[in-house]
Amino acid sequence: MKKAVLVLALILFGSLVLFGCGEENEEASDNGGNHVEDGNNEDSGDNEENSDMDFSRMIEARGSDTMVNLGQRWAEEFMNEYSEASMSVTGGGSGTGIAAMINGTIDIALSSRAIREDEIDQASDNDVEVVEHITGRDGIAIAVHPDNPVEELTMADLKAIFTGEKRNWSDFGGEDAEITLYSRESNSGTYVFFREFVLEDEDYASFANLMPSTQAIVEGVIQDEKGIGYIGLAYLDDDGIKGVSIAGEESAEAAYPSMENVIAGDYPVARPLFLYTDGEPEGVVKLFMDFVMSEQGQQIVEDIGFVPVQ
Repeated sequence: MKKAVLVLALILFGSLVLFGCGEENEEASDNGGNHVEDGNNEDSGDNEENSDMDFSRMIEARGSDTMVNLGQRWAEEFMNEYSEASMSVTGGGSGTGIAAMINGTIDIALSSRAIREDEIDQASDNDVEVVEHITGRDGIAIAVHPDNPVEELTMADLKAIFTGEKRNWSDFGGEDAEITLYSRESNSGTYVFFREFVLEDEDYASFANLMPSTQAIVEGVIQDEKGIGYIGLAYLDDDGIKGVSIAGEESAEAAYPSMENVIAGDYPVARPLFLYTDGEPEGVVKLFMDFVMSEQGQQIVEDIGFVPVQ
């Protein structure tokens, strides 16, 4: 009888121990498990709010070579934040990106110029509702070879140089040497902006070298002591190239092409950086656009060498 009571007591004691462990494990699962998941979600962005998000298709963005490094950094960090997302970013020029967005072959166009009226008309013909997103600002740096003694120019000087009105560096305080011009090709947003803003809609000189990318301009100027070209601020850090200070008017003080001077409004050759979509973004594209405009996305703008808008 005593032995039976002892066995029954041991059984009851074991049940209580198991029951207690079960509660403890459930509590650990409810608290500790969720805590780890929340931490991972905070890092990856894969939280409950996005649990129904369709990540099955790749986001495709194309356009401005000025913005392609920025776009690729955005995409890289976005995919780190949202592990299920996939995205492709390629260059080719602002016009190429806008045309692809109008034709419905990409989700987002990167553009370093505002969309033109004729492009808006083409979009309308294709039942595309163009929505513009300003995501940053860029200064256009005027680049020369480091051995070129010219340190500053005016907006009028730039127009005279790139239209071919003046062709010798001696006209601007430099050596007696013929100027070599390096420009982007006509499908580039930078080409269009520079023509409209600096050349005041006049044509580029017929002898200008039209380069396929901003990096090609950089490489051309690096190898040419007589060369001059225009590039985004982010490219000015390349070794073997020198930025020229620019004055808006003859009597104005020239400002060096820097982020600080663009923010202060002192550097005259500056512009917005655009993303264009067909209609207001939805789903995973909206998630990406929200990321671009977030504190993290705008920090990337600054890290690349552009000016954030937030």
